[in-house]
Amino acid sequence: MGTRELEGIAGPLYALPYGEFVAARTAAAKDLSTVGLTAAEQRALAADVRALPKPSVAAWAVNILAVHNPEILRELAGLGTSMQAAQDALDAADLRRLAQERRQRLAGAVKTAQALAAEQGRAISAAVATEVEQTLRAATADPGAAAAVQSGWLLRALSADGVDVVDLAGAVAVPGSHAPTVAGTATVRGTAAVRGTEPAAGARGTEPASRTARGSTSAGKPPEQPRLRAVGKARTAPTPSAVERARAGLEAAEEAAAEADEEARRAAAELAEAAAETTRLTDEARDLRRRLDAAETGLKGARKRAELAAALAQQTARAADRERRKEVLARERVLRLGNTPEE
Repeated sequence: MGTRELEGIAGPLYALPYGEFVAARTAAAKDLSTVGLTAAEQRALAADVRALPKPSVAAWAVNILAVHNPEILRELAGLGTSMQAAQDALDAADLRRLAQERRQRLAGAVKTAQALAAEQGRAISAAVATEVEQTLRAATADPGAAAAVQSGWLLRALSADGVDVVDLAGAVAVPGSHAPTVAGTATVRGTAAVRGTEPAAGARGTEPASRTARGSTSAGKPPEQPRLRAVGKARTAPTPSAVERARAGLEAAEEAAAEADEEARRAAAELAEAAAETTRLTDEARDLRRRLDAAETGLKGARKRAELAAALAQQTARAADRERRKEVLARERVLRLGNTPEE
C-alpha cells in the first residue's frame, strides 16, 4: 500500500471548508472501502488518514485557491521562472517590470483567496492574508515551493528571503506524493523534492532522462536531489558573474523598495485626507445634533403653547356663545315690551 490511496483521500479533505476537516477526516478513516487492500493494509491506511494534520488557516486558503483557481498559481509559478531567467540574464529592467507584475498578481490572488474563503464561511483576517501573500511570493521564488502550493495539500505558510531555498519540511500533507508540474521545472523538483523527504519508490521510474543524467555516475545509484546537493556544497568566493547577479538583484530590490515607499506615501496621504474628512463630518454632525436639540426644545415649547391656545380658544368660544344667548334673550325681551301697550 503506497501513497496513492492516501492521496485519493487527502485531496478531498484539504478542499473542504476549514471547520469540516476534523469530522471528515474521522469519517474517512472509519469508512475505507478501497478495493484491493487487505485488512492489514486498510488498518495502516486508516492510521495514515487519522494522522493527516489540519492545515493552518493561511495554508487552507492557499489550498482552496489551488482547487478552485489553479490557473492563478500556475501563472505565479511561470512568473517566478521568468524572474529567475531575467536574474540570470542580468536584465534589471525586465526584472523590475516582472517584480511590479508580481506585486499586482499577488494582490489579486490574495483577494481571490479571501473571496473563496468567505464563500466557504471563513473570514480571512489581515494577518492571515499577509501569510497567504508570503506563501504565494515564496512560490515565485522557489520551484519546490511552487509545487507545494499547487499540490492543494499545504499545511503551513511558507516564506522566502530571496537567497536561500524555501524550507518545505513538514509543509505538505503527503510529502512523497506526485505534485503538479511547475511551469518550466520537472515534477521531481516539486513536493517530492521537499527537504528531508525522498520521492515515492514508484515515482523514481518516471523521472526525466535529463534528471537521471545529472545523477551519480555509479550504476544503480539513485540520482542526488538537486536541492540537497546545493545545500551540501561548501560556500565559495563569489565569481564576477555572481556579483553582477547580486548587483542586479540589489537594483531590483531598491526599485521595489522605492515603489513601496511611494505606495506608503500615497497611503499616508489618503489616511490624512480621510482623517480630515472624518474631523469635518464629526464637527458637522455635532452641530447638527445641537441644532436638532434646539429644534426639539422649541417644538416642545410650541406644543405647550398650542395646547394652551387651544384651551383658551375653547373657553373664549364658550363665553362668546353664552354672550350670544344673552343677546338673544335681551332682544326678545325688548320686542315683547315694545308690543305690549302701556297702561
